[in-house]
Amino acid sequence: MRKAMRYVAYYRVSTDRQGRSGLGLEAQQEAVRAFLAGKGWPPIAEFTEIESGRKSDQQRPQLAAALAACRLHKAVLVIAKLDRLARNAAFLLNLRDAGVEFVACDMPDANRLTVGIMALVAEDEADRTSARTKAALAAAKARGVALGGFRGYVPTEADRAKAAHAKREKARRTDLLPVVEAIRAKGITSLNGIANALNEQNIPTATGKRWQAIQVKRMLELSA
Repeated sequence: MRKAMRYVAYYRVSTDRQGRSGLGLEAQQEAVRAFLAGKGWPPIAEFTEIESGRKSDQQRPQLAAALAACRLHKAVLVIAKLDRLARNAAFLLNLRDAGVEFVACDMPDANRLTVGIMALVAEDEADRTSARTKAALAAAKARGVALGGFRGYVPTEADRAKAAHAKREKARRTDLLPVVEAIRAKGITSLNGIANALNEQNIPTATGKRWQAIQVKRMLELSA
């Protein structure tokens, strides 16, 4: 039997007026409901942001919370329209390393594969910019301009992949700590007790499995 997918819904309206009136919000909710019909409705969590689409995730607390919920529950972020998430490619590139899958109802194929393609385009532009910079520096050197700067180690793709993995793991531990603190506040302090509480909340481990005491111990040690 195919494992049921989990989804977290994220809605965004651009102004306080739209947020109060529900203008645009109801249409987004209906689009998500129709898309998830038979797939995973209702979503395990829903977040509504009243912000500008040009702001980063650090400036959009509801989006940050939605991404955290996705990481915790191994869920897919679902949005009604691609432009509800962001209007610029640079922000979408961050999802490549966020460890979160996402899907847009109006462009269901625009998932992390799309982000990867966009990343390649961005990196190509960066390479072109670097080439132009090197050409300009070479021309300056030919004119007798004294040049200097760092000539150290340049990270490889393997280095970047390792760093991205470490960043995702750190982000998930950061997401887990408030949940663990809430469990402890209820008087559950043993490793087995915390593991059982996480399992009861349907929060999987990083590998998608059920928690055991040893895994809780390792997570807390790494978070210390």
